[in-house]
Amino acid sequence: MEMRVSDLSLARGGMPVLTGVSFRVSSGAALILRGPNGAGKTTLLRTLAGLQAPLTGEIIGTEDQIAYAGHADGLKAMLSVTENLIFWAEVFGHSDISRALQAYALEPLADRLAGTLSAGQKRRLGLARLLVTGRPIWVLDEPTVSLDTDAVMQFADAVRAHLAGGGIALIATHIDLGIKADVLDITPFRATSTTRAGASDEAFL
Repeated sequence: MEMRVSDLSLARGGMPVLTGVSFRVSSGAALILRGPNGAGKTTLLRTLAGLQAPLTGEIIGTEDQIAYAGHADGLKAMLSVTENLIFWAEVFGHSDISRALQAYALEPLADRLAGTLSAGQKRRLGLARLLVTGRPIWVLDEPTVSLDTDAVMQFADAVRAHLAGGGIALIATHIDLGIKADVLDITPFRATSTTRAGASDEAFL
């Protein structure tokens, strides 16, 4: 399995953000995205996840393969931790949530309503959703926000296990996760044009 991005150009709010982005990531590998705030990391990840269309370029090898975790945790506040994981597992045609509960030490919280969790606990549950999707490509935008040191280690362990099983991970983060990965600084790909590029992304803002 391989994810390949070729000459991708992207816009945000109709304005060019990135241009000429190209990379490839193979099975068992991770790619860390770096760049200053506002450089376009989130726009790139949302495009890879299919939430908005690129202006130009190709994304190859990702159809029905990606699980995306963005800034929102994607939880239903009035469902319990267990019910949230079951809901997402069933969306992706699966049923086993035990590994997700164990990976993020969620067993003691299994019957708690998601809306009553702390910010860090909600983030752990949001990340645990990745483990019930069965999707081989994880696209993650600042996944460690609100996590304490132990939870960051849990997340890093989950990514290592995912890679060891042949998965792929693309992660935008400013911290060192201790994961063997290539690093892509998107700064050189920042667009210089100030001409509006159309509204292909407007519906997703």
